[in-house]
Amino acid sequence: MKDFPLRDLNPAQQEAVVYCEGPLLVLAGAGSGKTRVITYKYAYLTKSKGLLPSSIFTVTFTNKAADEMKERIFKMCNGNWKNTWIGTFHSLCVRILRAHIDNIGYKRDFIIYDDDDQAGLIKRILKDLNMHEALCKCVVTKISNLKSNLITPEDYISNIEGYEFEERLGRIYMRYQNELKRYNALDFDDLILCVIKLFNENEDLLRRYSEQFKYILVDEFQDTNKSQYMLLQLLCRYHKNICAVGDDDQSIYKFRGANIHNILNFEKDFPDTKIVKLEQNYRSTKHIILASSAMISRNTMRKPKILWTERDWGEKIFYCQLNNEEEEAKYIAKNIKELYLKGDYEYKDFAILYRLVLQARALEEALRMEGIPYQVISGVSFYHRKEIKDVLAYMRFILNKEDNVSLMRIINTPPRGIGASAISKIESEAKKYMISTFEAIKRIIKEDTVSATLKEKLVSFVTLIDELSEKDYKDAASMIKDILNFTGYLEEIEEDRIQNVLEFLSSAEKMPVREFLDKVALFSNVDTWENKKNYVSLLTLHAAKGLEFPVVFIAGCEEGILPYFKALEDPFELQEERRLFYVGMTRAKNLLFITSVKQRKLYSKVQKQETSSFIKDIPPEYCICIRKDYSTFAPNKKEPETSKIKPPFVIGCKVKHPTWGVGVVRDCYGEGDDLKVIVNFPGIGIKKLAPKIVNLERV
Repeated sequence: MKDFPLRDLNPAQQEAVVYCEGPLLVLAGAGSGKTRVITYKYAYLTKSKGLLPSSIFTVTFTNKAADEMKERIFKMCNGNWKNTWIGTFHSLCVRILRAHIDNIGYKRDFIIYDDDDQAGLIKRILKDLNMHEALCKCVVTKISNLKSNLITPEDYISNIEGYEFEERLGRIYMRYQNELKRYNALDFDDLILCVIKLFNENEDLLRRYSEQFKYILVDEFQDTNKSQYMLLQLLCRYHKNICAVGDDDQSIYKFRGANIHNILNFEKDFPDTKIVKLEQNYRSTKHIILASSAMISRNTMRKPKILWTERDWGEKIFYCQLNNEEEEAKYIAKNIKELYLKGDYEYKDFAILYRLVLQARALEEALRMEGIPYQVISGVSFYHRKEIKDVLAYMRFILNKEDNVSLMRIINTPPRGIGASAISKIESEAKKYMISTFEAIKRIIKEDTVSATLKEKLVSFVTLIDELSEKDYKDAASMIKDILNFTGYLEEIEEDRIQNVLEFLSSAEKMPVREFLDKVALFSNVDTWENKKNYVSLLTLHAAKGLEFPVVFIAGCEEGILPYFKALEDPFELQEERRLFYVGMTRAKNLLFITSVKQRKLYSKVQKQETSSFIKDIPPEYCICIRKDYSTFAPNKKEPETSKIKPPFVIGCKVKHPTWGVGVVRDCYGEGDDLKVIVNFPGIGIKKLAPKIVNLERV
């Protein structure tokens, strides 16, 4: 303990750091310094307990968070060890699988499919099964949920109760997994499932890793799903030295499979658990802390915490009700401009948070009108841009000729004149002889029935791939250079895309090809965002988790938006929506503005709006409530009666079609004019409909 700076921690943080024997649950309230605790605990385990860096399994949820954690740990421990196990669930599982996946029937040089690759494969399967591609998003989500809940295709099919959609989903799921296995590919969910399978089928291997990892550190524990939690339990089978750090009040990713019961039931799963509560907030003012705490206390599925802060009271929360979304956006832009001109804040100190992406349009327009620079934190990550995905597809196919998804992407990129009929013939040949698509191309080249023109094009493509495959590349950058030179790809794209490819090339220098591909596959848009430019940030409430800003605006606090309409009749979902609002409130350090409107254009029509019930859960002593004319009013005062947002269709409801009769809604997605409904009509099948065009009547 000599020279170990525990004095830098408050008493609760110290307690969490020094307790190392047996299970520990650290309930870390918003802004309570949980990353500091994890960093110090890691240092304490190595410096005071003598553990090697290779014996501490430290896991978090984003590459960005993992990199920041590594940087802090290395700085504190005066080292930069190569054999640390600090990363995301997916990246750490990849390390294990690269060494042992051959034990469960895969090759060690497996490739990793990202969301786009996954969707591409699902679309091909839907096409083969004569099902509409519009089901792709729904199918991808359902398969991911099944995997995160440890349900295999065989398990799912054996429990189907005869519903047509479920039967088809079972067939798609089974086909999808078989195709992945044939391509020697894994999707994100498989990375964890395969490690679980590996450990369950190889007890000696499980014991080896469990004995190696003498301590388990888990960040953002409230976001774990069933499969991630199962992996942690397996690693703790021969000891119970696990420290789970999280906040049940910030569990907002149920749609991704996160299971709040993991943190709520931790003590039951790990008897003799010690609980430490981090309740001192270092981020926000007293008004923000007390208001957000009062609001979240209305949830019943939570572990009680009493947050407090030594910061001063600061300004009360400002709540303003406007007439419509245009006025709301102008109000927000006006306040940002005024605060900026006063010199108290830079533009990068402001964040505008919203529940639905469609809310951003009016906000962007108002910011542009005021001449305020802004950035929307969403959209496509750098590694998901078309030009980057094209080059990556070449790299992956060079390494794995079974990867049909990558082949379909590059066969006409850049354009080679290999048409749809030719591709259809190639795919038919592959199915007929049960061979890879690339082998099918080689087979077709030898056939006399193929035109000389097509044969020439196919020979040129095969020759290109063979030449690229013959080389021994010293790093990923050298492979990319050859791909660009041999294909002439840069000659076919615009200047801005060329710059992206060149940036991609520079990032690949001195990195082994396989290591580089793994790194890129596991990246997301969240990992690449940095708040360095002097721009106002626009982002969804979900994307805001883990961030903080001096000034925060939460727009659209109305029933049906926040909370979202699908949660209004489900107490469990409603509590998650309240946690989402809590996350938004606690992003603010100094000032918090909340806005709502009396009417908003939704689902192609203007609807009257009712103030969010969450607003009414904020005690009036912590909030200044104003109308557009800046007159004050009591937040809990009953507002004039307005209708809640009524979703036109919800999953499970019955609808009547003019021709096909009565059917059951299987899925509903999109907003406004883009609203789409998936309906199962008995005797007809699954149909994708646009209510804007087709007259659907709820029964």
